[in-house]
Amino acid sequence: MNDLLLRALRCEKVERAPIWLMRQAGRYMPQYQLLRKKYSLWQLFHIPELAAEVSYLPIDLLDVDAAIVFSDILVLAEGLGLKLEFSDKGGPRIYPPIRTKQQVKQLSTQAVEEKLTFVFKILQIVKKQIQVPLIGFCGGPFTVATYLIDSTSKEPFLYTKQWMEKDPQSFMELLAILTKASITYLKAQVQAGADVVQVFDSWASILSEEEFQQFCLPFLHQIVKELQLVVPVILFCRDSSIRYAQLADLMPTAISLDWHLPMKVLREKISSSIALQGNLRPELLKKPSSEIEKEVSSFLNSMKGGRGFIANLGHGVLPDIPFESVKLFVDMAKSATI
Repeated sequence: MNDLLLRALRCEKVERAPIWLMRQAGRYMPQYQLLRKKYSLWQLFHIPELAAEVSYLPIDLLDVDAAIVFSDILVLAEGLGLKLEFSDKGGPRIYPPIRTKQQVKQLSTQAVEEKLTFVFKILQIVKKQIQVPLIGFCGGPFTVATYLIDSTSKEPFLYTKQWMEKDPQSFMELLAILTKASITYLKAQVQAGADVVQVFDSWASILSEEEFQQFCLPFLHQIVKELQLVVPVILFCRDSSIRYAQLADLMPTAISLDWHLPMKVLREKISSSIALQGNLRPELLKKPSSEIEKEVSSFLNSMKGGRGFIANLGHGVLPDIPFESVKLFVDMAKSATI
């Protein structure tokens, strides 16, 4: 088995930085687009054999150093008994929206594993096909909460912001329920074959510093403490390279960083016991190949001589990035010594 990712997560000396990509299976791939012509997004997420096929595409076509289960952070809503819809226009929708403390009291985490068995089946199928580590994931409690509350709103985060301001206590009760459900969900993914888990708290970037301390960090900390007993944990949020100190205080196995600060600078600031993942700006891969080669080469050179580096983007692969450009980045990373 190619265990390069696991060794880098332990900050061991490796011959090169492992590489995988957030959203590495998706719309930029012609093979994925062919599947989307035949199946709805809901079907691709819920039919294990189809989701496993999509999960395997980056291994087959890019030869990356890890697979990540093809799913969505919002399937957790189904585990809580809510209805999840995927629209081709306007993004996912959750019904009914959760906007009152009475609704929070009615949410139950009792059936999370039972209702999400299709995800665990995907992991089991993919695990049998690959010779690289398998990554499971969930959304950060705050990020998932924003969708439960505002996925049907006309104005982004409208009711989320009102709720935080008017009744922070019941809002934190919702976050506590989502944290408990996420821990159950991630542990079940590990049982199904996940070697690593990543928490995507993408919308934490909308929070002020005080709000980030109150509504984000304590709940991420609970997930890290529980899961690191059994598996490496990677934390990601937008603005992670700005809020690196707060995330590092949670002592995750790794922090997935965006592009606001150079990786070399962040390595000097963050404990050497924490692995760093990232942090190439996705838009770079829209540029001509000569510019991509120049910037990727500089990026990879900045990792030389260090430990605990995982090459990735600072966010997910964008749907309009040419497949050839993604392949160029992966191939360069795999040929660069560290």
